[in-house]
Amino acid sequence: MLEDYGEPLSIETVDYPEPEPDQVVVETAACGVCRSDWHAWQGDWSWVGAQAQPGQILGHEPAGVVAAVGEDVETLAEGDRVTVPFHLGDGSCRHCRTGRANVCETVIPLGFASVAPGAFAEAFPIREADFNCVKLPEDVGFAEMAGLGCRFMTAYHALADRAELRAGDRVAVHGCGGVGLSAIHIASALGAHPIAVDVREDKLERARELGAVDTVDAAAADNPASEVKALADGGADVSIDALGIAETCRNSVDSLAKRGTHVQVGLTTDEEGGEISLPVDAMTMGEIDFRGSFGMPLVRYEELFRLIADGTLEPSKIVGERLSLEELPETLAAMDDYGTVGIPVVTEF
Repeated sequence: MLEDYGEPLSIETVDYPEPEPDQVVVETAACGVCRSDWHAWQGDWSWVGAQAQPGQILGHEPAGVVAAVGEDVETLAEGDRVTVPFHLGDGSCRHCRTGRANVCETVIPLGFASVAPGAFAEAFPIREADFNCVKLPEDVGFAEMAGLGCRFMTAYHALADRAELRAGDRVAVHGCGGVGLSAIHIASALGAHPIAVDVREDKLERARELGAVDTVDAAAADNPASEVKALADGGADVSIDALGIAETCRNSVDSLAKRGTHVQVGLTTDEEGGEISLPVDAMTMGEIDFRGSFGMPLVRYEELFRLIADGTLEPSKIVGERLSLEELPETLAAMDDYGTVGIPVVTEF
């Protein structure tokens, strides 16, 4: 539970959730620890109306088993293995009806709002369960799914849908945390040529293991964007800011070749407050596209599961250490200095 911004999370005993008519209660088998949880812990995102308040149970990358079913729920039963997106849609707005539930008009972020207590707990409720719950294939494990839950599926949507990635594209990934490493693996698996950019050698080494054809040590480089351009024969076709600070966003845009596409995945800290300066004249003259990407539409899970089943994608490769709930506060604090590699997953509750 979030006690206060920047203070260690506390372990508390709370009432077991009871499902509302449209809800199910899911017993948590695994939940990823995401940098977005770190942002919530820091008190970020008031500027987009998503600031978690003290008393919030965090956790938004879950997988588990349905334990209780509300009276209006029709498609789920106790014992079903499920996951849910972190962006809980209402199922009825124009975006939900057209397959874009990730940008639902009344989206509720799991683990960031009091009406949606998160999955750093033994159990959690899910609104509009028939719409938001996704049944897991038998060959997808809980920890693997927790690794998929936010960062992997976000990276997939960013590359496959928003960037319209093609085989042979040169892809620069700025920031090799969980979402960045996921993007490296996905880009490589889909036939592109990823270039990893980070300030830590251990993360660059992990990126190479996941398919990065080149790496740039941004801590040592005078101009990381220029180094990417040299490695990418004049510039990347696609570049992703997977961190969300002014420097990585600008480097990402500056890494592109003419007519390239920048995809913004990382959300900013309180230093930027949601506002970053960009070279709009150069972007205009070079016909640079700037695209935002948030989560992944529910309708894309089927394709993602198919690519996992046939071995094209292996999200288990991104999963880092497995934790108990009691180890979570220390792991979250390590993100102050980007001290985690891959996707840590809580598996003991």
